[in-house]
Amino acid sequence: MPADEGLALWAAASAADPSLGPMLEVGSYCGKSALYLGPVAQANDSVLYCLDHHRGSEENQAGWEHHEPDLVDPAIGLMDTLPVFRRTVFEAGLEPWVVALVGDGPRIARHWSTPLGFLFIDGGHGEEPARLDFDLWVPQLGSGGTLAIHDVFPDPADGGRPPYEQIYLPALAAGFVETSATGSLRILQAP
Repeated sequence: MPADEGLALWAAASAADPSLGPMLEVGSYCGKSALYLGPVAQANDSVLYCLDHHRGSEENQAGWEHHEPDLVDPAIGLMDTLPVFRRTVFEAGLEPWVVALVGDGPRIARHWSTPLGFLFIDGGHGEEPARLDFDLWVPQLGSGGTLAIHDVFPDPADGGRPPYEQIYLPALAAGFVETSATGSLRILQAP
């Protein structure tokens, strides 16, 4: 996430109404966005839930463009970003306000009942994972809640389409209003 997008994410979270509920980030990877959102949770005496299975999305796997071989656990041969995420949060002094949820997003969503005031979706970028993130998590936002979506590329030449087609466009169709756009980050307000 470029710094301008991170600062826009921080600004959107700072402007969100904390009385609507805590913040949830879907897709945490190594914790960079938690460095922008965690201080907001701290300032609001609230919490940021960071949901990720920590095995990397499809584009992070071996043979793909964004693969980082140093994030593979040699004992099991799979990506494991959880240790890096935890170290990132610890070094920033944010552990009391940033809670890691480690597991499968759809399974956790089926048992989730806490209304959210702020939702940041930066999970899997395939069609099915993006559609599930919209279907399962967006309904958890209360009226007036804030939805942030990363990697929204309206022009197909700029990047993958699923966050645009499976999250952004359905949110607009559901009555969400875009309040800002910075790079590939879109901020919307729930009806």
